[in-house]
Amino acid sequence: MSQSFKELFDSPDMRHVLGISGGKDSAALAIYIKENYPEIHNKVEYFFSDTGAELTEAYEFLDKLEAYLGKEIVKLSSGRDFDHHLKMHNGLLPSPQIRWCTREMKIKPFEDFVGTDNVVSYVGIRADEFRDGYQAGGKTNIVPVFPFIEDGLVRDDIFKLLEDTIGIPEYYRWRSRSGCYFCFFQRQDEWLGLKENHPHLFELAKEYETRERTKFNWRDGEVATGGVGYTWSQSGNLDEIVEKARIKREKQTEEGVISSDRWQDVLKASDDDDQEDQACIICSL
Repeated sequence: MSQSFKELFDSPDMRHVLGISGGKDSAALAIYIKENYPEIHNKVEYFFSDTGAELTEAYEFLDKLEAYLGKEIVKLSSGRDFDHHLKMHNGLLPSPQIRWCTREMKIKPFEDFVGTDNVVSYVGIRADEFRDGYQAGGKTNIVPVFPFIEDGLVRDDIFKLLEDTIGIPEYYRWRSRSGCYFCFFQRQDEWLGLKENHPHLFELAKEYETRERTKFNWRDGEVATGGVGYTWSQSGNLDEIVEKARIKREKQTEEGVISSDRWQDVLKASDDDDQEDQACIICSL
């Protein structure tokens, strides 16, 4: 178990930081800290690692949260866009096995933001879930703390915190996570949701799959290696994936499986804690 965040509050020469992902848990944690620990809220530096590829709804939600908190949410960046990092990885799209996007565009900006300062990092893992937070990789200056676990808050508490204040992010109407529009952790129905809600972004994601494969060497620069693109999913290209999702939805509609309840209530009743399908904590909380 990590050190108690309450014990670390008065530690001299320590910065207090809380990463906002654009998702429900980290936002609820920021609200919880403001409402229940105002002395910590006054010290905390809120930050958001911005890849430049987030959904419009995520940026709108961040604006609402920032207004509610009454404090700036500092925008961090790697200083380079996704295409630059993609070229540095020879066109290899990130995947659950090779999460270079998380490392280059989320974690490194966070570590640069922290530097060598001694830091207490507030993480929104709940008392009713089991997953790892940011791993400091031997960086002893970063101390993670878990207020929800210490205070016993579970999933229902998170939804109540949000519904009583700024509401649930709108993208949860069709998506189970925050993160980039092309996030490889998306389920098939979420890719269909992207196509329906942001057709332009869906086409951009498709375009990555049709690019000619290249690599860079110092003698010849960027050269073609033969073949076309990688896919975002092992289940097929995006057209194939959304067609599978469309057929499944039609079948569920015919069988009366699709709920007519409010999308907020459907979300609360769903299971977003699939242990085989978890994005990095810094992206999705």
